[in-house]
Amino acid sequence: MVQAIIDLNEDASRILNIIKAQHCFKNKSEAVEYIVEEYAEMAAQPELRPEFVERIKEAERGRFIKVDDFAKEFLK
Repeated sequence: MVQAIIDLNEDASRILNIIKAQHCFKNKSEAVEYIVEEYAEMAAQPELRPEFVERIKEAERGRFIKVDDFAKEFLK
């Protein structure tokens, strides 16, 4: 386990206390760990912009050709 000393302003400390109480954590360290895990999950699965989703759907409807040997066809 890594230990860190951090400086928090009053608002951040108050928010940590609220999260600690809501989730029945024993200390603020558990609250910080929870926040970091939630952020990591959120960052790992970002929302896709609607225009990007539409471009992908258009590409899926596109024309395709079947290739048996990619190297033979395209790496001449």
